[in-house]
Amino acid sequence: MRVGDRAGNQTRRAVVANFQGTTQIGVAGIKKHFVRTEPPQAVIELVWNGFDAQAPHVEVELAYNDLEQLSSVSVIDDGEGIDVANIDDNFGRFNESAKQEDVTLHGFNGRGRLAFHRLADRATWYTQHKGRAATIVVTGANLERFSGDTWEAGQSHGMVATGSGTRVLLDPVRAALPEPKDMLKLLSTEFGWYLLLNPDRHLTYDGTPVSAPAHELIDSSILVDGDDFRVRIIRWHERLASEKSYVYLQNSSGKTVFHKLSSHNNKPGFFVSVYIQSPWADSFAPEQDLLNPDAATAESKTWKAVDRLVVGKVREVYEAFLREHVEREIRKYESEGSFPDFSELPEIDAEWRSRNIRHIVRTVYVADPSLFGPLPKKQRSVLIRLLDRLSVSNENDAIFDVLKGVLDLDAGAVKRLASHLERTTFDSIVGTIEALQKRQTAVDQIRQLMRVHYKEVRETPDLQKIIELNTWLFGPQFETLGAEETTFTEIARRLRSKIREIDNVTGEDVEDDATVEVSQRQPDLFLVRKLPMPDSLGRMQNRWVIIEIKRPGVALNYRHLRQVDDYIRIIEGDPEFAAEQTRVELVLVGRKISSADTEIRSRLKQVADRGVPGLIRQDERFTVFVLNWETILAGFELTNEYLLKHLRLKRAELEGTSMDQLVHALSGGLDESALLSAGAVRKTVRKRKPLAPVSH
Repeated sequence: MRVGDRAGNQTRRAVVANFQGTTQIGVAGIKKHFVRTEPPQAVIELVWNGFDAQAPHVEVELAYNDLEQLSSVSVIDDGEGIDVANIDDNFGRFNESAKQEDVTLHGFNGRGRLAFHRLADRATWYTQHKGRAATIVVTGANLERFSGDTWEAGQSHGMVATGSGTRVLLDPVRAALPEPKDMLKLLSTEFGWYLLLNPDRHLTYDGTPVSAPAHELIDSSILVDGDDFRVRIIRWHERLASEKSYVYLQNSSGKTVFHKLSSHNNKPGFFVSVYIQSPWADSFAPEQDLLNPDAATAESKTWKAVDRLVVGKVREVYEAFLREHVEREIRKYESEGSFPDFSELPEIDAEWRSRNIRHIVRTVYVADPSLFGPLPKKQRSVLIRLLDRLSVSNENDAIFDVLKGVLDLDAGAVKRLASHLERTTFDSIVGTIEALQKRQTAVDQIRQLMRVHYKEVRETPDLQKIIELNTWLFGPQFETLGAEETTFTEIARRLRSKIREIDNVTGEDVEDDATVEVSQRQPDLFLVRKLPMPDSLGRMQNRWVIIEIKRPGVALNYRHLRQVDDYIRIIEGDPEFAAEQTRVELVLVGRKISSADTEIRSRLKQVADRGVPGLIRQDERFTVFVLNWETILAGFELTNEYLLKHLRLKRAELEGTSMDQLVHALSGGLDESALLSAGAVRKTVRKRKPLAPVSH
């Protein structure tokens, strides 16, 4: 049976009086107020009216005609009902309401009920209040007028199932409502905070319960002047439809006695509701007077102390939100290319600069998100690059002065920003020292292998892994060589195999008590990588990097230099290397250069004016280096001399450490502290060996 039919079947004998009235504003003025109101808002206003009437349950029912078109909408509540004895206080007012003295009520403007005309032509209120039933009708054509009937005591229109409550019937519907899932989301964002804080209140839409939207609840308590205050901070993941960021004070029964806007109300992306509940608020009054000389008020010392503590708690939640949010923003900036590219710098510098500028961006973003948030991508990239350049200039202290003068910060925020930037600088220094110290440890370990254990290192895995993890030793251009490509390695090995006696060891190749027999068992190491890179004109070319590391027991001499020359001739005649865009870098590495050799030293002197250690040839196609381990290791220390002399180096602790431990550590299997500990233990049980002399 249709709702209207059911009402029409009620006997007219129960009606004892008719009434009518007008609002305090004409129909044109009413419609002007609702010109931007969408149809769903009509439902929302009526739901709020139900909750304002203290209804534990509010239901929205939809009815459809035979064509399955929406024909009517009913909003049903089991609240207090409408007191028609004071009908002018309810329907006669517009832009003011009897509710306005109660901060817990939503509909204090006294106009929400008339929003129905944006959805339907007529609204009929079937209500029951304190045992008396009534019907009230307003049409869209005459919004300023209302009329209705009252019923005899004990009689009813049959439209309210409970002892009190209201059913509002909107019909005929002439505008569409959103799809059910969209309407549920809309109701969730509108009423979610209210339902969450009032678990005894329930809302359903077309039979589906409405729940709170995604949120985070932080529940805590504070003690002020001997009174307990429960503080619930709700951070919403999305903006609620009508709920601003408010702070609510509730008494022990949960009634809101005072509310104010939060100091975090206009923070971008941050939506929060704060509820403070305490028996202290049971005696809360707008102000103290003769009737309430001891009333708790918003001007009291206790409330001001509570407010300060709560502001601090909300700030902690906000900063935690920002720290989480800024990581998403940084990932977005990275994907957009807003951060500088440090690929031209040595790896250790590039890592530090990359880490440093990201830390600065985090710090500034947390201090004031509005600096980065509204900027277009291009301007944001410029700002980030300026901060990066300033941070590494002689004027890096000026970052704080610049930001303090530009950002909108209070005294507390300025202090926190200064602390963060100070910590940024400290962390960056520590990170750089740690990175250098790790490299220095690797240098010391390799030096110990080459000075003391060069006769013991036999198996390819010993040095192969060490070199692959530490290609930075050969210079900045070898910082990152990438993974091995099998095809290119096989090509390079095939060409290498054509070199006569490349793997043979003779008596003139060994020195320092090494033997031909032992050295023959130590295979040469061969590392090949192919890298695309631009030339000076921006044209892409293939860069081949071939590192030939002679077995530790071998001293480099003219034979090995001729092998390199042979290798170059073979490469020049191979079609794989024939392309104009191919560049080859050959690096020959040995433990030392033979004391009897003169040819290598002569070749080094020929290009010494270029100032590149180990360079013996450089032309359009080939760049060739001959390096010994002591030169390589000393080069690293000279480059970083200033920083290294300020580090707490552990070189002496490594003396007496076994070859196995050194190889294990350099291959990534043992950290520095464990290695040093092992060396210290060994030193206590045996004498320290003298260092082998350094040869060049």
